[in-house]
Amino acid sequence: MSQASSPRPTAARASAPEGSVLRGRALVTGGTSGIGLAFARALAARGCDLVLVARDEARLAKTAEQLRWRYGVEVETVVADLADREALQAVAARLGDTTTPVDILVNNAGKGVHVPLLAEDTSEHEHALDLMIRAVLVLGAAAGRAMKARGHGVIVNVTSVAGLIPMGSYSAVKSWVRTYSESLSLELAGTGVTVTALLPGWVRTEFHERAGIRASSIPDALWLEADRVVADCLADVEKGKVRSVPSKRFQALAFLAEHAPRPLVRQATAVIKGSRR
Repeated sequence: MSQASSPRPTAARASAPEGSVLRGRALVTGGTSGIGLAFARALAARGCDLVLVARDEARLAKTAEQLRWRYGVEVETVVADLADREALQAVAARLGDTTTPVDILVNNAGKGVHVPLLAEDTSEHEHALDLMIRAVLVLGAAAGRAMKARGHGVIVNVTSVAGLIPMGSYSAVKSWVRTYSESLSLELAGTGVTVTALLPGWVRTEFHERAGIRASSIPDALWLEADRVVADCLADVEKGKVRSVPSKRFQALAFLAEHAPRPLVRQATAVIKGSRR
């Protein structure tokens, strides 16, 4: 279900900086909380109209109204579970709409997967694949085609530093998203459409609680705020970077995860997993 609304006349509408690639209309999946909401706020602050996609209709409506009042932008809402094929195709069709085109796609919707790989019931793993791989693939393709035809656009795919280490299904999924993003950026090279993979570390959101992860085991120094993560990412988008890793601490950790001997990476990962049980 999709609903659109004009901005409130009392709100002051911002405008994007001169020459910014972050302009027009942005579609954000999982846009009512965490990193997705931080993207919605940051883009609205730049004067971008929004299309917010989420499952919770009441929360979606409330978030949209708050963004309209605060930033004076148009906010369209789409209630959709992106793990559902029919709902996913409806969002893909929205990305292909030429009457009110989408200039920025933020593929952010996701979930934690705290289920053993040897579990008899694989439904959680399968749902994660549908939500964070198939949906990213389908929406990225729809947006990429439409943006390529217009000669400009931005795609941001939210992956994770966890995709660089062997920590179960979630890491495998996020590793796919990172590789996919780099591959898509090559296909779109020279078209005016850029692709950026965002690799955040630990971010203070509802994510860990929903996933059943004991967040207290993670040192305070490793936590980042969602607004900071998004600000760093958008700065990297403006620079045309294919990969964005917010904060020097996680840039260092990402470097070690990729370049250290794999036996050491596996040992370190085992320690991290053990501390979160």
